[in-house]
Amino acid sequence: MPQPRSTAKMIQNLPEQDAVAKLAASFKRTKENQVADFLRERIIWGFYPRGQKLKQAEVAKMLDISITPVREALKILETEGYVLGTSHKGVVVAPFQIERTEELLRLRVMLELELTKTALAVITPATLDALAMLNAETELASHANDRDVTRRTNYHFHFTLYELANQPQTLHFVRVLWAKYPFDKLTAMPGRLPQVASEHEAILVPARAGDARGALRAMRYHIENGWREFKRNYPALHEK
Repeated sequence: MPQPRSTAKMIQNLPEQDAVAKLAASFKRTKENQVADFLRERIIWGFYPRGQKLKQAEVAKMLDISITPVREALKILETEGYVLGTSHKGVVVAPFQIERTEELLRLRVMLELELTKTALAVITPATLDALAMLNAETELASHANDRDVTRRTNYHFHFTLYELANQPQTLHFVRVLWAKYPFDKLTAMPGRLPQVASEHEAILVPARAGDARGALRAMRYHIENGWREFKRNYPALHEK
């Protein structure tokens, strides 16, 4: 399994291999749901790219478990739209569908602003510091043009905030939207990586000042600006 690059060291308190071991040790209950969580997160931040085949035996070996919970986890992910079962390739990460993107954007804005608003009401200085550390990693990765780490830190920045809202169903829907959103193309756009860190900082400044409205405006701009840049950089996709 590839090791995270040096700029990712501050993303998690545990190294990737320790996170895997910790996850495997917790499989005494609902193993298939634990595996689904593990795969879901890695699909969202790009560890498993679109179109990649997910081999049950490889995942089972990585987590040191039997194939059965992996097979059941993949069934869960297929019903949620993260993966597709094909007759010739098996289970693959679902491809990007351009015709659905504007709908995904509208849903992202609605649901993520709701989570942000609720999270800001209970956010603590410690969480703000954690978000700032994640954004520092995003900035370092952007300077190194490290798309993989930028995408991963962006994911952790958003969901560290969203989880504060304690709205598990909404959070679940947002994760599904993120899995379908073209983050792989967004992070490949010239100049987009530094913008991500800058836009995160624009959310943190009012949040630290207790200005929830300002933070919400900045979050909305962050989500919608990525879409505007996407349309500008990939006009041919929108003409199809």
